[in-house]
Amino acid sequence: MKGPPKIYFSGSIRGGREDQELYGALIRLLRKHGEVLTEHVGAAGRAGTGESGAPDDEIYARDMEWLGAADVLVAEVTTPSLGVGYEIARMERLGRPVLCLYRELPYRKPSAMIAGNPNLVFRRYVDRDDLRVRLDEFFSSGMIPGAD
Repeated sequence: MKGPPKIYFSGSIRGGREDQELYGALIRLLRKHGEVLTEHVGAAGRAGTGESGAPDDEIYARDMEWLGAADVLVAEVTTPSLGVGYEIARMERLGRPVLCLYRELPYRKPSAMIAGNPNLVFRRYVDRDDLRVRLDEFFSSGMIPGAD
């Protein structure tokens, strides 16, 4: 047994930080299911311009290393983000499970490239209780080695 799954959590950083508090709560829920490699995504203080301090090439190299080490990607896709889409495509190419979570809002629609992709698990949710249920269902589905 290789231990608990390594989870790459993906959420918008440069595309908008209005869901930062939600990302933090989501990361706390994900810790129940494995090791979260990208806890910084939910950290307060990430400006709308992205991570402070690190050059783009270092962020790219670090994130590619984490994606390569991850067993699964969980992406919150309500706030559109080019980086999140790139990470999803990368994990799909690696053949690893991807869960995309989308919060129902009256003024937004999910990307058809995400919602319509049969290789991804796409789940809508309405609140944090619903989100917890979606995560529990996904991690108990048998798709991720070492999960619950």
